[in-house]
Amino acid sequence: KNSVKVMEREPATCSLQGREKAALKRSQIFQIPGGKELETKVIVVLGKAGMGKSILVQKICQDWSNGEFSQFEFVFWFDCKQISSLEKRYRLKDLLLEFFVKPQEGSKEIFEYILQNPAKVLLVFDGFDWLHDHENFPRCSASQPEKDLCTVKELLSGLIQKKILSGCTLLLTARPKDKVYQYVSKVDKTIEIVGFSPQQRELYITKYFEGLPYCDDALKLVKEREYLFSHCYNPIMCRFICFLCETVLEIGDKSLPSTLTTIFLKFVQQKIPMQEDVTAAQNRESLATLARVAWHLGEKHQSAVKSDLLPSKEVREFALKYGFFLPFAFPKHSDSEQEEFGSMFSDFVIQNFLGALHLMLAEEMKDKSLTKYLSFPSKKKKPFNWMDLVPRFLAGLLFLQDDPYFCSVSNVDVKQSTKKQKTLLKYIERLQISEFCPERLLELLHCIYETQNNDLFQHVTLKLKPDLSFLGIILTPPDVHVLHSVLKRSRKVFSLDLRNSSIDVQGLKDLVGLKNVASFRASLGDTVRLWESLEQTKDYKLLKVSTEKFVLDPFKAKTMKDISDLSDLVKMQERMINCMQDASDCSSCGIPAIKNLRKLEFALGPVCGLQGFLKLVEILAAFPSLQHLDLDALSENGIGDEGAESLSEVFPTLTSLETLNLSQNKITDVGAEKLATTLPSLSSLKTLSLYNNSICDIGAEKLAKVLPAMSSLRVLDIQYNKITGVGAQQLTDSLRKCPRIKNLVMWNPTIPYGVLEHLQQLDSRISV
Repeated sequence: KNSVKVMEREPATCSLQGREKAALKRSQIFQIPGGKELETKVIVVLGKAGMGKSILVQKICQDWSNGEFSQFEFVFWFDCKQISSLEKRYRLKDLLLEFFVKPQEGSKEIFEYILQNPAKVLLVFDGFDWLHDHENFPRCSASQPEKDLCTVKELLSGLIQKKILSGCTLLLTARPKDKVYQYVSKVDKTIEIVGFSPQQRELYITKYFEGLPYCDDALKLVKEREYLFSHCYNPIMCRFICFLCETVLEIGDKSLPSTLTTIFLKFVQQKIPMQEDVTAAQNRESLATLARVAWHLGEKHQSAVKSDLLPSKEVREFALKYGFFLPFAFPKHSDSEQEEFGSMFSDFVIQNFLGALHLMLAEEMKDKSLTKYLSFPSKKKKPFNWMDLVPRFLAGLLFLQDDPYFCSVSNVDVKQSTKKQKTLLKYIERLQISEFCPERLLELLHCIYETQNNDLFQHVTLKLKPDLSFLGIILTPPDVHVLHSVLKRSRKVFSLDLRNSSIDVQGLKDLVGLKNVASFRASLGDTVRLWESLEQTKDYKLLKVSTEKFVLDPFKAKTMKDISDLSDLVKMQERMINCMQDASDCSSCGIPAIKNLRKLEFALGPVCGLQGFLKLVEILAAFPSLQHLDLDALSENGIGDEGAESLSEVFPTLTSLETLNLSQNKITDVGAEKLATTLPSLSSLKTLSLYNNSICDIGAEKLAKVLPAMSSLRVLDIQYNKITGVGAQQLTDSLRKCPRIKNLVMWNPTIPYGVLEHLQQLDSRISV
């Protein structure tokens, strides 16, 4: 059933800076511009657990078997969750032609062909993060790595180090926070799979219930629980929620649980009814044992285990019967060797939930020891960060003492459970929440949401600081929901920084629509998409409110997309003025953030510097309050004379400009002359820096002529150019006519020191 209803999703590339999403077809995954044919190519596919990395890998293998990706004659796919528990040593030939697929004949010839044609080989390691621990990853030290016996980890290390099959293509999948880049020296391409959009969530749910009498009721039921619907952005979670919704509708219920903890408890309840009989007691014991296995495997960063290492045969059969385990077979060294079997948890959420259940049920877990697994106070890495749902499930389970099914599963003493609750409450009350980094704050909010405890909600709202920054932190739909839930309960007024958070339009709309959010910053692309959405739905009231709350100042452009987005923002203002004029309840004042932008930094670097700057100049007039324009970047923008000329043409519109920094931009006499012609029109200019350009005496002469006309100028920095004593003398002569100028910074290596010293004696405002 599920295989029919799996939806194909396009992966998205994700840049390290802007993390701007771009659709990518599967056929484009292996396209690497400029890649050398004989070099090993490494492609990393990132995605949170449950996002569909394994499904993508399976589709790639299926496409290849149907004739696509013809550059590869051999494709080998390894599930790292399974091979992570392999302790034996293998030759590369064993790994490829025994473990993955066993040819009926010609194994030796096939392997020799592979060694001679590595460029025709694709090796896929699905779940790379399961193959290494938190400390190190073994290096391949074998003298003949392609023939010697090695562990699976050593073989993979040899592939990454290009000691084995140099020239092949490696496709690794891992979670975004994994340390994959510490072990791979060079990554040729990084792709991140993002989750379902709200429209895709609705489509998935509709497809899941297609043909069933309660199809429409199912979608309505899930959407009524906004928190659960937000979790449906994750395909695995969406499947779980659909399964439970189906069960609920079949028995005639009209509502779903409100938290992750209760929905997974309900899931377990549907799998394992707990009537009071002998079978229930056995099931209770098996579930507790399975929970212990889940936790102890998690501590070792594992999800799979050899079947003979499980506590008992009954536990394995119990886990397989109720779908908690999936079976698999280990590879054999030879036909005579006895086949070994293993079991692995069916998915990450089940293992997380059972791990949290173990912490609740284990007698050795005292009240105070539970809090260490929540790991809120430290900014350091969480000890079990790959089992990131455990703290949330644990917090939720601590507040389920009144749930009849949980009581029947746990047999936990009510007094003991209440004591653990109080321990958690006291622990959270002592936390310095205002000092939390964004990741820790979000984790705390998720845990508190799972408890649904009003006292905890109230405590957090009082402790939150008014300026909340999530700059560069990816905000998933569930993150946005819990943040929104907490903020709307607070009486405080907040300012939010949501730049580079990849927040979706609905999430941004919900947050900026809160009455107690007074201002917000967000990536320009996200902001424009929000306003375009509000414009399309004719929600002019929220459009007006959100434009008034939006903050742009100061703005730093580091990429061409930043310039493009800024240009789109200016165009958006023009459209908004027109559409607001058509709406009787809206003013036509435009976007206040554009009007109030005072500082603009430009740092695109030499490659795109001129191109980006010419585009920026086209919209500079739209910022009437611009006081500081800074083009001095560490990487040097290099706008040159063409950029200087283009800028000089818009000087008359920059009436508020007080500081202009054109340092390190390869401006020569030609550019200096163009600047000089319109510099006097900058009626508010106080500081002009032309530091470290290529201006000579002719340029100095042109600047000297206009200095007296620049009545507001106080500081001119023209050091580190190519001015000689002639140009320096002309600037000094002009300075005498400019009593308001306080400082002329003029040291140049081409000016004889004696000359410069003499000029300084003539006018103390000259700095050397």
